[in-house]
Amino acid sequence: MSAETNQPGQATLSAEDAKLVTLARAARARTGAAEAAALRDTTGRTYVAVAVDLPSLRLPALAAVVVVALASGVADVEAAAVVGVRSTLSADDTRVIADLATGIPVYLAAPDGEVRATVVV
Repeated sequence: MSAETNQPGQATLSAEDAKLVTLARAARARTGAAEAAALRDTTGRTYVAVAVDLPSLRLPALAAVVVVALASGVADVEAAAVVGVRSTLSADDTRVIADLATGIPVYLAAPDGEVRATVVV
């Protein structure tokens, strides 16, 4: 699985992609989670989830939002955003998104909403 990373400032987010960052930021702030993610499917529906960090279950936010989307019957994905302190996707994150769609942007944003990188999966 390959992923292409763009540095911040190379592309301006569309209103719909900026909404993903806003939704993830709000979920992170509301729950106090270390990380949150939002995902938009090809029908325009959005899904939001936070990282799970329990003694018996650990799940990154991107994997959690994929679970939420799948439980809602998602068929295809257009874009995703992850808000937290990291600035790269793990190989596991890349595989999880690629299981649903390829060629889509995943925006990595700081807690203040500044997009640090865009990874095309």
